[in-house]
Amino acid sequence: MSQLPLVTIVCLCYNHERFLAEALDSVLAQTYPNLELLVVDDCSTDSSPAILQDYCRRFPQLSYISTGHNRGNCAAFNMAWRKAKGEFVIDFATDDVLLPNRVTEQVAAFARLDNSYGVLYSDAEYIDDDSGHLRYHCQRDELGKVMSFAPSGDVFKDILQRYFICPPTMLMRRQVLEELGGYDETLAYEDFDFWVRSSRNYKYYFLNKVTTKRRVHGNSLSGSWYKAGSRLLSSTVKVCRKAALLVRTPDERAALAKRLEYEARHAYLTANYTEAEQLLRLLQQLAGLSPLYKLILFLTKQKVNLTLVRKLYYKIKYKD
Repeated sequence: MSQLPLVTIVCLCYNHERFLAEALDSVLAQTYPNLELLVVDDCSTDSSPAILQDYCRRFPQLSYISTGHNRGNCAAFNMAWRKAKGEFVIDFATDDVLLPNRVTEQVAAFARLDNSYGVLYSDAEYIDDDSGHLRYHCQRDELGKVMSFAPSGDVFKDILQRYFICPPTMLMRRQVLEELGGYDETLAYEDFDFWVRSSRNYKYYFLNKVTTKRRVHGNSLSGSWYKAGSRLLSSTVKVCRKAALLVRTPDERAALAKRLEYEARHAYLTANYTEAEQLLRLLQQLAGLSPLYKLILFLTKQKVNLTLVRKLYYKIKYKD
């Protein structure tokens, strides 16, 4: 056991009472022998603290941390990993589920990589509130070959342009977190910012295995992304500004421009005019505005509301 690297699983909880037992049981069922298990309650208002403390009494390998007051996911995770000793760290939300060989398979994959690789990610199964199967993160052909975009190596440009990583599948080197100073606590969410900053200096590796069950809620975070006044969209603006300072090549600049076009378009069509203009101004500085986006900027400044057009489009496209 002493030759195996220590892996810290940070189990983050906020009002997960319904899912806690399944989540914690999946952590305790890991086949990997050298684990540090930290359970963090971000001042839940349901019965989660009592459930967590009961688990910690029954399973002394679990260590309990309370944030003292509700801090949000970024700050809660930072509090935990800074106390952790693991060479590798997993950010685990306690409404998700780890498959038993998750840590064993990921550490074995990392052992085959050199130190230029800082993050490993994998495939996942999406489940509903009742743990029923919904779909897999990766699309595969009839022979099981991954057809989805799942690159390894230098993924900085790819991360700027598109979403392809299922966040709870990641295993991170502690060194990466130390160099970044952890998550940015001024943001409402962590993954896009972490991907941008870490992939600038470290390679990523895709492990072609399903290692995690990610729970998709009816009131999930993504559903509130473009709601008026949401901190999520304003956080995206902040991350895009950081990314603009990190791009080095024309291809990276073009990738970020594509991301800005997408975010600005959706911000405008959901009447988030402040964020839409901020994104468009950044796009203007980075790559200039095409006639279409000059028009969108004009409409944004005039606050011409086209939210009904967007709703109609999605109703037709997704039959929702």
